[in-house]
Amino acid sequence: MNNLLDLAKLRYSVRNFMDRPVEEEKLQYILECGRIAPSAANCQPWHIIVIRDLEMRKKLCTTYNRSWLIQAPVILIICGDHHIGWKRNDGKDHTDIDAAIIVDHMTLAATEQGLGTCWICNFDARQCSEMLHLPANIEPIVYLPIGYPGKEPDDRNRHLVRKKMQEIVHLEKF
Repeated sequence: MNNLLDLAKLRYSVRNFMDRPVEEEKLQYILECGRIAPSAANCQPWHIIVIRDLEMRKKLCTTYNRSWLIQAPVILIICGDHHIGWKRNDGKDHTDIDAAIIVDHMTLAATEQGLGTCWICNFDARQCSEMLHLPANIEPIVYLPIGYPGKEPDDRNRHLVRKKMQEIVHLEKF
């Protein structure tokens, strides 16, 4: 891997993990890459909950009913604090956007370390909040399972099917 583009092309959504722990130094590297992520007005409205304990991972799986999630030896829960997230003049809250930026940084850092991840947003947020005793202003936004990829998916390069540049880039006006 020579550059960010190569790294981004290498990343894919992993839904099968090996039974192998993630080394502490790799996890700390991933967390540091997230910590330095930019945020709107530098508010840094995020919190990361690291779940390694098997019993806690099993409980967490009740909020997202997919059997493969329990395979991940680490599940990060990226939360946003809506009390400190930057709000645009029209009231738009950028906490979710800031959470997406930190997740993207950590996803690419994990890929660089030979680890796999998968963004998960389709979980029962209320149940997760209760389980983790989150205060009302802290919202669980993304689950990010991390581990060594197991069996590769049937279509390993599906994520590389992208729209053509001229379909998404507009010069000077739409």
